[in-house]
Amino acid sequence: MSSSSCGGQKTKLLFLISAVILCQLENSSLSNNQWNQFRGPKGDGTSTAKQLPKAFDEEVNVTWKTRISGTGWSSPVIWENDIWISSGDEASKELRVICVSFETGKITKNIKVFDMVPRPRDPAYKYDSPHLNSPATPTPVVEEDRLFISYGSQGIACIDRKSGATLWKRRDLRIYQPVRQGSSPIVDTDTLYVAFDGTDQQYFIALHKSTGDTKWKTNREIDTNWAKTLATKGFSPKGGGKPNDNKKSFATATIIEVAGKRQLIAPAAEATISYDPDTGKEIWRVMHPGGFNVAARPVFANGLVYIFTSGLTGYLMAIDPIGQGDITDTHLKWITTKSTPHIPSPIIINDALFLVTAKGGVARCLDANTGTELWVKRLGGDHWASPVYGDGKLYFSNKQGMVTVMSASRNNPRIIARNQMQGSFIASPALTGKSLILRSTTHLYRISK
Repeated sequence: MSSSSCGGQKTKLLFLISAVILCQLENSSLSNNQWNQFRGPKGDGTSTAKQLPKAFDEEVNVTWKTRISGTGWSSPVIWENDIWISSGDEASKELRVICVSFETGKITKNIKVFDMVPRPRDPAYKYDSPHLNSPATPTPVVEEDRLFISYGSQGIACIDRKSGATLWKRRDLRIYQPVRQGSSPIVDTDTLYVAFDGTDQQYFIALHKSTGDTKWKTNREIDTNWAKTLATKGFSPKGGGKPNDNKKSFATATIIEVAGKRQLIAPAAEATISYDPDTGKEIWRVMHPGGFNVAARPVFANGLVYIFTSGLTGYLMAIDPIGQGDITDTHLKWITTKSTPHIPSPIIINDALFLVTAKGGVARCLDANTGTELWVKRLGGDHWASPVYGDGKLYFSNKQGMVTVMSASRNNPRIIARNQMQGSFIASPALTGKSLILRSTTHLYRISK
């Protein structure tokens, strides 16, 4: 064999090796950008995505737009080429999960998971208002082989991601929530976790991912002086129509690791509780009387757990999670009730905490270590969707169809773009690769350059 032929083969071999390495790097990057649960891989709304679009509208930088049937406020979750969302139809009484191709926007699966069953109802609760929520608000969790989907009291199911076959179902977990379920499931290696906080029952449950069987179930009824809390806020304790309204909550839990041990941080109504995720045993709790209807997901950063409540009082609390028992008076690092989010979860980048109010769209940045306000801007609109962060930018989407893009800065940031869309955004967005995935009340969008 000639030296030139040998050299040519070596060149080809090096080219093939380089191609394989490049392919592996691209696949690794794709894997890192999976958006597998509510608020993304880390559960905090942040992404490593780059080259994200800044300016867009219904015609500019829209890769595709797909109409979604039924009603649902669950956020999109993404694995490889699959985007999954849940939906419910009050007319047909069907609860479905829908899979959309990331590349084409085509619906590849539309699976009926459950037929709706009559909701539990307390006749004494005069202001039953399921219309204030959707029949499919909890966000699914997607993995390589499985999809876990919760419709609250209507049922939980595990679905084979590739075939669409149902692997197991649970329909025995029933509570009365006058405004339906909001808590999304979360998972670890072996277990699925979800909160059930109604006006009649409040419990947290852990299920085996492979079978759906109960691993542990913990009663978490919070005993507070509700009459005193009402009186403090100027309300009459005799006012009726909403019995046990202070018992309900909608928050999604978060698993953290502190000092080498895992904790399951699970906001309830009027208290946030930390559990041992393996046993369900309570580790600590922080009380927040009057702070119920909790919707925001806790965030763990800078060694602190950040909790955000709604109800009569919107608390924003920074908690040192190293403690046991009732640590309300001992482990609170700072607390504020000024212009707190109530519904949308916040973003923490380094030591800057970015949040937006549900009403009026008042965006603020606080020092995450002290709670000191660094700046405030009025974005406008009603923000129920949680903001997301990627490529140095914050994306705020509101019910009026406006998506505001802002630089994530502790200093007075500039608004990069204000993008008006035709839809109403209640579901939180997803980020993956170079794309922003938006779910309006009627459509799913892929926004990319």
